[in-house]
Amino acid sequence: MERQRVVERGEKAGVSSSSNGGGEVDVVVEMMDVIEAVGLYVGYRRTQRKECLNLARRLKLLLPLLEEIKEIGNYKLVSSEGLKTSLDNLKKALLGAKKLLKKCSCGSKIYLAMESEAVMSSFHAVYEKLNQALDDLPYDELGISVEVKEQVELTRMQLKRAKKRSDTQDIELAMDLMVVFSKKDDRNADSAILERLAIKLELHAIPDLKAEEIAVRKLVKERGVQNAESMQQINDLLGKFKQIAGVDETIVLDGPFSSKSLQRCRSLLIPHEFLCPITLEIMVDPVIVATGQTYERESIQKWLNSNHRTCPKTGQTLGHLSLASNFALRNLIQEWCEKNNYELPKKDACLGSDGVSAELKEEISSLVQNLSSCEFEVRREAIKKIRMLAKENPDNRILIANYGGIPPLVQLLSYQDPNIQEHTVTALLNLSIDETNKKLVAREGAIPAIVKILQHGTNEARENSAAALFSLSMLDENKVLIGASNGIRPLVHLLQNGTIRGKKDAATALFNLSLNQTNKSRAIKAGIIPALLHLLEEKNLGMIDEALSIFLLLASHPEGRNEIGKLSFIKTLVEIIRNGTPKNKECALSVLLQLGLHNSSIILAALQYGVYEHLVELTKSGTNRAQRKANSILQHMKDGYMQARRRLLLKRSYQANGS
Repeated sequence: MERQRVVERGEKAGVSSSSNGGGEVDVVVEMMDVIEAVGLYVGYRRTQRKECLNLARRLKLLLPLLEEIKEIGNYKLVSSEGLKTSLDNLKKALLGAKKLLKKCSCGSKIYLAMESEAVMSSFHAVYEKLNQALDDLPYDELGISVEVKEQVELTRMQLKRAKKRSDTQDIELAMDLMVVFSKKDDRNADSAILERLAIKLELHAIPDLKAEEIAVRKLVKERGVQNAESMQQINDLLGKFKQIAGVDETIVLDGPFSSKSLQRCRSLLIPHEFLCPITLEIMVDPVIVATGQTYERESIQKWLNSNHRTCPKTGQTLGHLSLASNFALRNLIQEWCEKNNYELPKKDACLGSDGVSAELKEEISSLVQNLSSCEFEVRREAIKKIRMLAKENPDNRILIANYGGIPPLVQLLSYQDPNIQEHTVTALLNLSIDETNKKLVAREGAIPAIVKILQHGTNEARENSAAALFSLSMLDENKVLIGASNGIRPLVHLLQNGTIRGKKDAATALFNLSLNQTNKSRAIKAGIIPALLHLLEEKNLGMIDEALSIFLLLASHPEGRNEIGKLSFIKTLVEIIRNGTPKNKECALSVLLQLGLHNSSIILAALQYGVYEHLVELTKSGTNRAQRKANSILQHMKDGYMQARRRLLLKRSYQANGS
């Protein structure tokens, strides 16, 4: 209750009560309330969590200053407009910080990830306003102690450093979002990207998904018809996350009722405690999990089969996976159904307690045994069938692994028949979409064998090998293993010489692998830069964004900058900034900025190729991201010019004094 009062008091801090004659007193108290309210915010979004915690900690450092102003009481004697303005400016800066932190605590996780650069710009703006407000305070006039002044100076130094810090955007997350939102072909590996995104954004548990749905609806209401395409992308991605978690989409839109929505309305008449928290449907076979929560057996079993080890409702880790029948609740449900003439849904007699048919289990068990058959045709058909089953749904991937299908498949990668190799590597690709299976496949020693197929297999086998390495490389330990297994060079070869699909698979895998610093060096030595330059030149391939995204990663490596920073490449970048698609321009600007921050001659070269006028134009008419990047480059140019001018003036002054 006390916590609620503090938050409410902080929420109302924007309303001044200076009319009672104690304006400065109220401003100081209100600022203290704001900082106290900020300290109670929890659940900062992962994409901004570090920045939020740092800002909240810095705000807390200002409390001794405010307490001293309040206790000394000298503000009462200093009635100048200057003091009032200084305190008002500090209050506005604190309220701006509070608003930003609240957004990062309660806002849509997907939206904050999509707009991570814009949010970071908001943090920098807050740092600037806080720093300026603290600089304007009349410390000596107020009689602030030396100790507090030193603490404020330390806070200001931290704010300055935070503002200067370079963009800490999660490049892997950004690439995943780009692939999810822009990829046209619905490849299996995309499911793996979605699963990784769900984990990174912490949107894989049902309570988190429900909270995100509320945040998205609030966002849509606030923004109205603005950025309708972005809002649709967010809503679509949330729907995909729900599917991964085993939650059916239940959003009922305005308009005529569907049969499903009518059924949902009917369920509102059923006592809440009779509904499964996952499906929100009446339970037929309620069971209790380790946390004491009750679910429909089939629903919770599917949740557990998808390798979730938490309680969907509470988010707590399950101490064990045993399910105990809730006989008392089942009897209450049956009594209520009889009394209200409500017919319970019929369970499929063919399904087991885990929601999987006995027939499917038997089929998978038989197929796994056939993988070790002495008859070539039996073995080949088993691989093909497992390949298709693993492609169909997540439950099949788990079942195949549970029945021991991965070890014999890994052994078959070395089988000399190219057809067997092709089906086997594709089956392992489909199985590796499951996070646990990624570890199992690598642990069985599949990576060196997949690299060999990438080098010597059929075209389709090579393409699917690249896709498999991409899927496996989502685990950091597998990035290292693939690099150590000489997997980079054949991927670069496929990027140079493969089909369009092969090039796309190779590019996606190389991007993922290049998140590892050692692999960047390997890729550069393997000749990735000429291959990427070719992709930029061959516009009909439609891979400019992919190539530039990899260039951006390589530009963070000294060897990469040396290789990339050639005049011909700078000219190509400027051409893309001038004539590319909006997304092309964003990527090209990011690469130019990264290179320019390390080497001012790069910016000079870009100026010679006429980049300036295009930068100015993009600051006015580009996308939000393009505007930010263009402004950053122009600011860097300005800073470089001022430094050069100062050096020239110093040189002239020195020469004049010397003469």
